[in-house]
Formats: sequence, structure tokens, C-alpha cells
Amino acid sequence: MTEPGSWALGIAYRGSAFHGYQYQGESLPTVQLALETALSIIADQTVQVTCAGRTDTGVHATKQVVGFTSTSVRGEKAWVMGSNAHLPDDVSVTWAKRVDSEFSARHSAVARRYCYIVYTSRVRSALFAGQYTRDPRSIDADAMHEAAQHLLGENDFSSFRAASCQSTTPNRNIHHITVSRKNELIVIDIQANAFLHHMVRNIAGVLLDIGAGVKPAAWAAELLAAKNRHLGSVTAPPDGLYLVDVIYPEYPAIPVGPALPHFLQELI
Repeated sequence: MTEPGSWALGIAYRGSAFHGYQYQGESLPTVQLALETALSIIADQTVQVTCAGRTDTGVHATKQVVGFTSTSVRGEKAWVMGSNAHLPDDVSVTWAKRVDSEFSARHSAVARRYCYIVYTSRVRSALFAGQYTRDPRSIDADAMHEAAQHLLGENDFSSFRAASCQSTTPNRNIHHITVSRKNELIVIDIQANAFLHHMVRNIAGVLLDIGAGVKPAAWAAELLAAKNRHLGSVTAPPDGLYLVDVIYPEYPAIPVGPALPHFLQELI
């Protein structure tokens, strides 16, 4: 028989309909509110979750990870299928795994990975509104990739953090960052130990201006050294941003996230 205890869940969502992931009261739709409401129904008791990383309004996820503890006796199928029966179409629980009491969705993670999707057509898509950022300029993805390599490693990312960022340090370690193109779509794929508020979107804004020829590839290194957000590009929109993986080496049972939404899988 399944015992009560600690659980980790994989969550996917389309962020367009929500005021971000984090709970902001009963009157505002957030991913956390929808998820806790559904889980509480299945558990027949109040459930509160912690997440690997809060996402902003309009940002999507193919693999957000949350953790919670419940005294209810429920199995993996109940947490997955039962919760999905009570969630809006924009949110789904993709898997459930038992974890030990030491597991923290946030603190046990050693890395997060995001993808940023850019649609470079001059005409907007009628099918995928809100699921990409459109930049109709002539974009050189190779120039973007070259510039992105200046950001690798442990650095002070003050030039790429939001003014409202609450982190006590601007230092982060980017493990990899690649930029690739397939037809009219450009994908920025970036993994780091953690990210500052708006860090990926600010990096995307800089790389897109470089790709459009507004600035040279070396500008990325100059901005990094300047440690001044006011010198950078505008923050890229949230629509194209996806949290695609959270990495837990000490918890191998936690599945690897899908790299991109299903309709974009062939891109990487």
C-alpha cells in the first residue's frame, strides 16, 4: 500500500492565461493557485507546494518541478490523473515521484534550463499566438551564438538583471548557451545553476539586437564587464520563454524534461 509522505511533481503549463507562477491571492489566476486547488481536492486536505523556480506572467514551462508533503495515502496515478481532472487546460501534471523528506524542489536543484523561441516571419502566426516572440528583422543566428559564448561561466550578471530582482548576489554560472535556427524559428537554449529575475529575457534582447546587426558580437562581453543594466537592450517579451528542465543529480528517478513543447521538438 502507498504510504503518505513527500512528493515531487512535474508540471507543464502555458503561461499566457496566468499572472505568473507564484500565488498572488485568490482573485488572480496563477499556476500555483490552480495547482494547489487541484491537489487539495485529491488529497482531501490543504496542500501547499514549493517550486524549482518562479516564472513571470506569460512564461511557459514543459518541466516545472514542485514538491509537497501530504499525509493522504495516494499513489502516483492519483496525483497525476486526479489532479489533471481538476486543472484548467493550460496546466498539466506530467509525472509524480516519491522523494525523501530532504528533497527541496528549489534547493536540491543544481541547474535550470530555459529555451527562448523567436519567430522571424514578417507575418504573425494565427496558430501559436503567445507561444513565441516575433522579431521580423533579418536575424543572423550565427552572430547570436558567437556573442552568447562570451557569457559562459561564473560571472556578475548585473547588466542582465531586472531592477526588481531580489537576489542577494548578481553572480550566476551559465553552463551552456547555444543559438540555432530552423527555417523561421530561432532557439536560444541556456542552462545555468540559477537565473536572476528577467536574466534570460534580457540576454535574449541583447542577442537579438546583435543578430539584427544593431551591435557587434563583442558587445555581449562589453555589457557583461560594464555591470550596468541601463546599457543593455530592452527586455525581450515573455511569450517565447520556456522552462524546460530542472536538474537533480541526487534524485535520478526524477525524469528529464521534454526539450521543447511537442510541436517544436524537431528544433533541437
